Amino acid sequence: AAQRDSVVYRTPVAPLVQRMVRVLQKLNPQTALSLSLPAVDIVFAGEREDLEELLGNLLDNAMKWAKSAVAVSVAPISGKKSGVGKEGAVDLFEISIEDDGPGIPEDKAREALKRGRRLDETKPGTGLGLAIVADLVNEYGGVLALERSSMGGLKAVVRLRSLH
Repeated sequence: AAQRDSVVYRTPVAPLVQRMVRVLQKLNPQTALSLSLPAVDIVFAGEREDLEELLGNLLDNAMKWAKSAVAVSVAPISGKKSGVGKEGAVDLFEISIEDDGPGIPEDKAREALKRGRRLDETKPGTGLGLAIVADLVNEYGGVLALERSSMGGLKAVVRLRSLH
């Protein structure tokens, strides 16, 4: 583990998000999937597989619950204090995935992050997706928030550290 900590992983965010969105759009042509990317390149300070796992689970949930639309956005957040690193201020980026589905009641959001917990048994799934996302976000010292989307459903917001 000590060796892994000393290695700096660099994962370009936009190409990975674009590829995943393209695949999901092909698999779910009935769902309108919009993507908003920043003009600047964002590089995740972590492993590609971890970002794929995190995004895959969030996108899968959004596509599963959406009535007709899912919106994905990636944006830089510069110089925010995040508790990551010793300097105090680091660069972060935010991935937001929202849908027009039923959403999660505010009082059930924490419950939804528990491993194996499913709030609705009518859709297929293991109840591990959001718990895996929460674990990965914690591993990287990031933040995960589940909010009400302006589209009516759930908005999952992940903030993670980026590199220059």
